[in-house]
Amino acid sequence: MVYVKWAFWITFWVIVAAFFHYTLPQRDTVRIVNTYEENINLDDWTRIFWSEPDDSSGVRDSRYVQFIQAVRPNGKPIVYRNEDTGWNWPPYFKFDTANLYTDANDAISTKADPEWVSIKHYGWRNEFLTIFPNAISIKPVPGPDYWRFPWVNTIILTLFFAFVWAIWARWRRFRARRIDPMLDDIDARWDAAGDAYVDRRSRFKRWRDTWRSR
Repeated sequence: MVYVKWAFWITFWVIVAAFFHYTLPQRDTVRIVNTYEENINLDDWTRIFWSEPDDSSGVRDSRYVQFIQAVRPNGKPIVYRNEDTGWNWPPYFKFDTANLYTDANDAISTKADPEWVSIKHYGWRNEFLTIFPNAISIKPVPGPDYWRFPWVNTIILTLFFAFVWAIWARWRRFRARRIDPMLDDIDARWDAAGDAYVDRRSRFKRWRDTWRSR
């Protein structure tokens, strides 16, 4: 039972960590090298990694998506999609896909004369699943070593763990006041019932022995 309990909690916290890692904003310092638009087929089990389409395309299995190609300071490529989030989850309320696409085209630079930008995004990049992080904003930065402390993520995670701690503390107090005494009472009743059963067996054995001795 202990292994089942640990397996449950490990699975639970892995899912929570994956949820926050996918949803919370991240920032990459990159050099934009190209932008393009492509017709993407939406597989049934990968639709969750794409923004919800508008009403006119909600029943389609494919749609055109804008992409932003970039290169990290270490030379590794990264590709972002550029989709509105609208009023859907996650709550970034992004409605400026066209403006962001224009900013990305304006920030295109070469390796000989790089122009570094910070792209705020959410989501994951996975070549096997063909999923891309969604770019939220583009901001010019002084150089490839630019870094900004993730205040938003820190505040959200602090509030979340404070909420979890408050729930856990209240659960411990409730368990100590209500559940533990009830379980102790049940254990005591079982012990008393067991003692009574042993006593009855002992008396029956003595009575049986008296008949055998006659």
